[in-house]
Amino acid sequence: MSRAVFLHAAGDARLAPFNLREGAAGETLLDVAAVGLCGSDLHYYKDGGIGSAVIATPFVPGHEFSGWLTEDLPDLGLARGALVAVDPNQACGQCEHCRSGHPNLCPEVVFIGAPPHDGAMTERIWVPKSQIVPVPETFSPSDAVMLEPLGVAIHAVDLAKPRLLERVALIGCGPIGLLILQVLRTAGVGEILACDPQPHRRELALKLGASKAGADVTDIAEWTKGEGLPLVIEATNAPEGFRDAIRAARIGGRVVLVGIPDGDSYVIPAAEARRRGLNIKFSRRMGHVYPRAIELVALGKVDVEAVVSHRFPLAEGPAAFRRHAANEAGMVKSMIYPGRLPDEHR
Repeated sequence: MSRAVFLHAAGDARLAPFNLREGAAGETLLDVAAVGLCGSDLHYYKDGGIGSAVIATPFVPGHEFSGWLTEDLPDLGLARGALVAVDPNQACGQCEHCRSGHPNLCPEVVFIGAPPHDGAMTERIWVPKSQIVPVPETFSPSDAVMLEPLGVAIHAVDLAKPRLLERVALIGCGPIGLLILQVLRTAGVGEILACDPQPHRRELALKLGASKAGADVTDIAEWTKGEGLPLVIEATNAPEGFRDAIRAARIGGRVVLVGIPDGDSYVIPAAEARRRGLNIKFSRRMGHVYPRAIELVALGKVDVEAVVSHRFPLAEGPAAFRRHAANEAGMVKSMIYPGRLPDEHR
């Protein structure tokens, strides 16, 4: 029998036996190679849900994952044993939003790893063949996992429409923020002024291309002499993230909100936002961006491995949730391996 990490309720993650369901038509079985602990997984752990997606019964999280095929897929040119990534977003394909090119906004989506749909924090998983993403043979399991969060970063930057040499503020240097930072660099922006309360994340932001990194938005105000910046991208888990993004923006600026706030609520100063006349966009998941994500990693334009700070065997999955929820020093991104840890990380 397989094992899996289950989320039972807020603050309650457990390793337990897992009865693998039967496969359905059009699905294929994967041996899970690696699975990332995402910020949204952490919201389910800390808050018991995200908006209307709440934990009603124990479920298996994990939507960022890679796996090895257990059968040949000749239609995709893939043989048994090949490493693949998976797009967790199964949109209906029929609604107005899907037809207009926004499958990330589909209200009928079946999303792997969001309740009530079990995810990949287990040893084997059935997935639709249509959601298999082939990857280069040079990719590691964690490279393939990181394509999903990198896709979120690409979508956010697409929404932001950065201009050549434009100065940008980045609020939050967690995994998504650090990937956004690297995508911004490839897009040809100018200075990137970042802020994050955790010193190790600020240090990593500087290594990955930030021009300056401060502890909070007051540093950005000081660096810009109170004027703010034309483009601000927010990628925090803080209710104050929206507020800080507003305060980092100049009059007439653009703000893209990517983060999910703890407690599912924002704290914002209405007058400050209104008087700046800001253009505000919300970013959700991604569109069809996997080809670009693969190319960015394959060409070395984005260093996804730099964002991975910790690696755990499946049995230590509950501990990984606890350590992230406690904001333990040094934590950025954790990778969980249902099999043995790669030799270089043992």
